[in-house]
Amino acid sequence: MKLKTSILVTLTILLAACGKLTVENYDKLKVGMPYTEVKQLLGPPERCSDLLGMKSCTWGDDKRHITVNFIGDQVVIFNAENIR
Repeated sequence: MKLKTSILVTLTILLAACGKLTVENYDKLKVGMPYTEVKQLLGPPERCSDLLGMKSCTWGDDKRHITVNFIGDQVVIFNAENIR
């Protein structure tokens, strides 16, 4: 029973995250936007990496995602693949 509950919770979280990967939300991203606002808009990222002061975060998976790069906690560039 615990396994079924865990699976349902995981699926619910994944579906909620996918629901935020929309063209409408992508269009709301702006250069200079702080990380906290992006996180409020898209939810928690699936993964982030830091390199030489640049933070790159991805929402979604390899097939469908939004990637945002931050410097000093502000958006500098972003792109998307297969969002609807």
